[in-house]
Amino acid sequence: MHRSLKSLIGASFLALSFASPVLLSSPVLAADTVVTVQHEKIAFRTVTIDGVKVAYREAGDPSRPTVLLLHGFPTSSHMFRNLIPQLAKDYHVIAPDYPGFGASDMPAAEDFEYSFANIASMMTRLLDTKKVDRYSVYLMDYGAPIGFRMFAEHPERVSGFIIQNGNAYAEGLGEFWDPLKAYWADPSAENADKLRGFLKLDATKWQFTHGTRKPDQINPDNYWHVQYLLDRKGNQEVQLELFLDYGTNVSEYSKWQALFRRHQVPTLLMWGKNDHIFPAAGAHPYKRDLKNLEFELLDTGHFALEEDGTRIARRMIGFLNRNTK
Repeated sequence: MHRSLKSLIGASFLALSFASPVLLSSPVLAADTVVTVQHEKIAFRTVTIDGVKVAYREAGDPSRPTVLLLHGFPTSSHMFRNLIPQLAKDYHVIAPDYPGFGASDMPAAEDFEYSFANIASMMTRLLDTKKVDRYSVYLMDYGAPIGFRMFAEHPERVSGFIIQNGNAYAEGLGEFWDPLKAYWADPSAENADKLRGFLKLDATKWQFTHGTRKPDQINPDNYWHVQYLLDRKGNQEVQLELFLDYGTNVSEYSKWQALFRRHQVPTLLMWGKNDHIFPAAGAHPYKRDLKNLEFELLDTGHFALEEDGTRIARRMIGFLNRNTK
């Protein structure tokens, strides 16, 4: 394990010993706020699903092909803030915040099912409310199991994958995952407490800067605003629920891989190869199952858009132009 992270999840972790869900300090988001970014109009909207307001960013002409952007942990649709206006020139773009993240509601952990299966179902229902029956999807970190679960339920709706540091193979679960695997095997309070350090500012900053070429040029707004949301009362319990449920994704890997082989969805994979959480070992296995695959490893870390957003956008638009009907 990387020395700085090992010390972080060692000393720091050990030192820290529905009808109407209760919502805990959720950000206030005005309906249909519209801002202009890079000459494109970006709408900030919400939709209520099972009593929970799900926030999302939307841009582009809804009559054009839809691109769904699924964010990772611990961020939100904010991670796509620069990508959205570039895609919106030619595509309809939807970027949601999961419950407990970004501007979406944050029900208390005891009042809501924080599972990847439930969130995937909610994201599908979001698309249903927008009358989107076919889409390409950007999958990153948590977005991968959410998007692949959506794909498993309705493979006919997915026209393309853009995979960026999102895992679907056992080879991608290296030593970083050992404390989480221990929690999956024994979800005790002691094992949960060992993971709380990963919800602190040093760990959040590390996720954004580790493995980058120029860490001093990564925008601090990324980790400052994320940490504000992580520090809300009750959010650690939300995140621990998802840490625990992540283990259920691993048992789905073989199912997803079989679907990859069967449906051969056109795929662009652009992966930050210096990511300690999702290392490049998890990228290469996609070659076994996906034959229509464009593959590139980037010399950056976990949140590759921060350093290589322009390159990703350019390749992504070319990929969508070639493969989206």
